[in-house]
Amino acid sequence: MPTGRVKFFDDKKGFGFITGDDGQEVYLPASAVPIGARLRSGTRVEYGVGETRRGPAALQVTVLEKTPSLAAANRRSPEDMVPIIEDLIKILDSASNSLRRGRYPDGGPRIARALRTLAEDFDV
Repeated sequence: MPTGRVKFFDDKKGFGFITGDDGQEVYLPASAVPIGARLRSGTRVEYGVGETRRGPAALQVTVLEKTPSLAAANRRSPEDMVPIIEDLIKILDSASNSLRRGRYPDGGPRIARALRTLAEDFDV
């Protein structure tokens, strides 16, 4: 099976490209990515290739090595995360009370942004 590196992959769009070790660029559909795998630019992969009317496409992908995340270097220390988690618990408790009264809480986008930011720190 050929090997190469992920050129880019967008989960939301559901596709990306692999640059093979031989220099050939291969289309990478989301259906070829293993469940739970998170592909980033530079991730080393092994893949099976099939021909489509648009050119070569990966049929299946195996991750050979995970690319170290740049976020890992910027990850907060556990001590710094404690007050952030405690504040988020208070925000979510307030949101929960609003939902129990039958209405969505004010500041929904702010809450979502805070949750995404926190998730990024945990997902390294």
